[in-house]
Amino acid sequence: MHDIRLIRDDPTAFDAALARRGLAAASADLLALDERRRAIATELQGAQARRNEASKAIGQAKAQKDEATAAALMSEVATLKERMPALEAEGGELDAAMEAALAAIPNLPAAGVPDGTDEDGNIEQRRWGDLPDFAFEAREHPDFAGPLGLDFESAVAISGARFAILKGGIARLQRALGAFMLDRQTAAGFIEVIPPLLVRDEAVFGTGQLPKFSEDLFRTTDGRWLIPTAEVSLTNMVREQILAEAELPIRLTALTPCFRSEAGAAGRDTRGLIRQHQFDKVELVAISTPEQSDALHEEMTKAAEAILEALQLPYRRMLLCTGDMGFSAQKTYDLEVWLPGQRRYREISSVSNCGDFQARRMNARYRPAGESKGTRFVHTLNGSGLAVGRTLVAVLENYQQSDGSVRIPDALRPYMGGIEALRPA
Repeated sequence: MHDIRLIRDDPTAFDAALARRGLAAASADLLALDERRRAIATELQGAQARRNEASKAIGQAKAQKDEATAAALMSEVATLKERMPALEAEGGELDAAMEAALAAIPNLPAAGVPDGTDEDGNIEQRRWGDLPDFAFEAREHPDFAGPLGLDFESAVAISGARFAILKGGIARLQRALGAFMLDRQTAAGFIEVIPPLLVRDEAVFGTGQLPKFSEDLFRTTDGRWLIPTAEVSLTNMVREQILAEAELPIRLTALTPCFRSEAGAAGRDTRGLIRQHQFDKVELVAISTPEQSDALHEEMTKAAEAILEALQLPYRRMLLCTGDMGFSAQKTYDLEVWLPGQRRYREISSVSNCGDFQARRMNARYRPAGESKGTRFVHTLNGSGLAVGRTLVAVLENYQQSDGSVRIPDALRPYMGGIEALRPA
């Protein structure tokens, strides 16, 4: 959410930032709406003040037996009372229109974010790990993981496309990955949370999925939303709160199912586990002061990278360009893991600094140390640490063997009861 006062102060800079996002200038329309809204508010305040003044004068006129003046004042008060509800209604409509207009505009990119229109404008920052060298042709996971317990056909019969059933060893491997990630992230200082999976409108609005991206979500019959990511629940834990500066930063993590309609993904990643309606993810969220958020962004990205490195999965870090960032982000790093079956890197984590964009939508603030009255908006950050299903894909494909088995990474063996490999049934 944007502050109209900042747009008033420098509309040129605001439009320039929107242009970096590939969007048309919006300040003129916003300021015109703002001017009408403020004019109505001024007129309403004036009407209220005059009504009070005239009402007082009526008593004085009657005390002086000046009936003509009293009658004129009473007529004026009646006219004001008739006009004021219309002003209040118009002011409310303009306030709602302003909020809706501001809510539809994405966050502005940070200064160091590269310009670009799509993923081709992203900048690779570094790579880690050697790509596996197979003595056979590496396969994609749907082509060999069926005998290991990955069942798409039964899931389709039960739920339709973009669902999967995991059973036996592969189900245990997925569970092991989630537990391993949670253990690593809590050891890194993140507080484990089990949050709600169903949330209300204001929660999804607060993190930026509503109103613009409702088609990407699943909604229940009672009006709640299934979370597309635990970011929604975790970030909203501070909505409508005023925190003490000493409480910050707050670091949170959760392993939850996530639900996405994938409305814009028709025809993309229709095979395998890469893009499912339901998947598990370990989420990282931080709430901080503005001064802390840049360092936390690096810290959270490294926390996600540490999982990949512990699993010995090759990856690269990408700095996203202005045209590829999410709606609420001002700066984002994507981690892309190597998938031998596809012979390319695929996103496995996206870590974003949202600045105060979400905090304004949630009215989440903190009181700086030594100040008794003033408050400031917190900064919010979120990222995957990691997407469990995509990590499962990466383990299956990078550790596949010629006989159809999959070697278990050393770091996961304690979570697998010492099992060294998954073998076809």
